[in-house]
Amino acid sequence: MHSSAAATASAIAVPAAHVMAMPTPPARAMAQAPKLPGLARTQLSAAAQIGDTLSLIGEALAPQRRVVHAGDRIYQAGEAFACLHLMNAGFVKLVRLSADGREQVVSLKFRGDWLGFDGIAHGHYGCDAVAMDTGEVWSVRYDALVAASLRQPALLTVLHQAMSREITRDRDSLMSVCTLPADARVADFLRYWAESLAKRGLRTDQFTLRMSRAEIGNYLGMTLETVSRALSRLARDGIICFAEKGRREVQIPDVSALSAFVQRCLSPVADELPAAPTLQ
Repeated sequence: MHSSAAATASAIAVPAAHVMAMPTPPARAMAQAPKLPGLARTQLSAAAQIGDTLSLIGEALAPQRRVVHAGDRIYQAGEAFACLHLMNAGFVKLVRLSADGREQVVSLKFRGDWLGFDGIAHGHYGCDAVAMDTGEVWSVRYDALVAASLRQPALLTVLHQAMSREITRDRDSLMSVCTLPADARVADFLRYWAESLAKRGLRTDQFTLRMSRAEIGNYLGMTLETVSRALSRLARDGIICFAEKGRREVQIPDVSALSAFVQRCLSPVADELPAAPTLQ
């Protein structure tokens, strides 16, 4: 059963130590770090920024902390908007109910991502936020956040950056669904998941997908069978493989190979055309 707004508001605060979260170095430590390849530096910078944001919110607003488990609803569609929520650990999916009663996965959230922006405009949340794993969510009252932003402009910057990232991700998701063939869509989804983990300082060569094939298909606008065929092709091509203990344990030796696969899917004809003759 969905949790009510009152139950959410009265959730007992749980110390962060009760949930495993990857420690993130502060931004100033970046200057002392050894030189790394460009992508690694970008990922380390993103991890540091997430850590700095969590530290800033924790110190400025003393957010309410709540441990969630797979299947728990952080808030539900139609519930009165009062708080924004910040992921400190775990994974969350946003689910929207379509006009004909079908559930549609519309967004995925990782550590450092905000939840609840859709509630600002109309005064109520437009989606259900459902935990996919054990994690921790920080809740801050929106009016308190706005008031604190007047005293600390850095909070307003953090908020605007988070909104901008969400707009960009929604645009990229729409582009993927509208322009990529099925196999490339699945490859791009795995690339996004792996890169999201890397930005949080987590390993990307092997990880557990927190979504079933059906949920992935729902998110990407595909059938379960199409998702399974796409994953099989990626495995056949050696781009991914599955650990013996379960089909949700995915191994990706080289994340960049997923991007290369997407590009090949977008230009198959160009790859098959003979080279143009050289003018004498």
